[in-house]
Amino acid sequence: MKKTEPNQTERNLFELYAEDPTEADRIVFGRVPNADRRGFLKGAGLATMAAMLGGFIPFHRNMPAGMIPVALAEEAFSIEGKDGLVVLNDRPLNAETPAHLLDDAVTPTDRHFIRNNGLPPETVDVDSWTLTIDGEVDKPLELSIADLKKQFEVVTLQLQLECGGNGRAGFEPKAKGNQWTVGAIGCSKWTGVRLADVLKAAGVKDTAVYTANFGADTHLSGQADKLPISRGVPIAKAMNPYNLIAFEQNGAPMHPMNGHPLRLVIPGWPGSCSHKWLTRVQIRDQVHDGAKMTGSSYRVPRYPVAPGQEVPDEDFVIIESLPVKSLITYPESGTEVSSSHPVALVRGHAWAGDNKVSKVEISTDFGSTWTEASLTEPVNDFAWQHFSADVRFPMAGYYEVWARATDDQGRAQPFEPAWNPKGYLNNSIHRVAVRVV
Repeated sequence: MKKTEPNQTERNLFELYAEDPTEADRIVFGRVPNADRRGFLKGAGLATMAAMLGGFIPFHRNMPAGMIPVALAEEAFSIEGKDGLVVLNDRPLNAETPAHLLDDAVTPTDRHFIRNNGLPPETVDVDSWTLTIDGEVDKPLELSIADLKKQFEVVTLQLQLECGGNGRAGFEPKAKGNQWTVGAIGCSKWTGVRLADVLKAAGVKDTAVYTANFGADTHLSGQADKLPISRGVPIAKAMNPYNLIAFEQNGAPMHPMNGHPLRLVIPGWPGSCSHKWLTRVQIRDQVHDGAKMTGSSYRVPRYPVAPGQEVPDEDFVIIESLPVKSLITYPESGTEVSSSHPVALVRGHAWAGDNKVSKVEISTDFGSTWTEASLTEPVNDFAWQHFSADVRFPMAGYYEVWARATDDQGRAQPFEPAWNPKGYLNNSIHRVAVRVV
């Protein structure tokens, strides 16, 4: 197969450093070595810059402060420890993974998407990090990461995490927010302790209604009294044994942008429920009303609405289990297939929030007919499932390969999603282009 590269637009270093050099240093290099330093050259050590440029810089002493080397400025900036992600926003940093880079059965850490609402903590001390469990509990707890590992069973599970706004770019009229296409999804192996076990140790009272999750991330404004996000889940969901307080991703420490050193993983629900840089879980006697829990945040209208229709805040309901969805990861959209052997292997993943996927179907004639693909069982609850099918094209020309998943409740992906003001829950069928030449 011959691949045609798709057009991509990414923010480059000139744009990034023009807006906020200090934050740019933190995004590109993972940290700012000295808070008094500003700009590209001052923020990056010589060795780091040389490594990025591919060799020692003989005349580095002559480089003006804040100058961006042209070899880097000509290319979109990269995120240290990530591979191939497309940046949608840099303050806060949000980046998605192109579908063809999500082909692995287990999402590698370097290809797991990034969704931030505020600014990550600048310094992390694993040894002194603590988690507080309080509120409607009999025995408030303060636990170090070492305490979690010692006092509770450590488990490893492959769990799906998806942003509630994944697919927002597909809505018309457009909703405000990051214009995610299909890549705000990942299914890594997470290691940690069960949230339910920790809550049981604290003794959840009968008055408990909801969790309230808090982290060490800070508001974009820098105001200490403002939180970037603080969401939660009903107690019944919190007690599900597949929710983790995680400290490892794929057998190693998590990437800083994925929550190192401690995070929640609440699979099947919007990723915003899975707070990163976790410091506190408060048990409340009411539905949590923290930052991005009220109004229209992570909510959809309780009834169908017309595209562009205004909806009063009181008519929104909180998003819980995410809808059934599929993603074609091979072939990459834009692939060319030889007409001398017009056959292509199609494969990808499917998932369905709290539910399982019962079948995935493939179409190459714009949905006129469908062929059922082979589908694996999940390795554990809340892991995605893999599908594959051999597709034969009848003649040369342009084709679209469509994938449609159906969950175990009989709910199938639509061709067009139900529009909503915030652009959530787009689970329309996934399509990739193939040309037979």
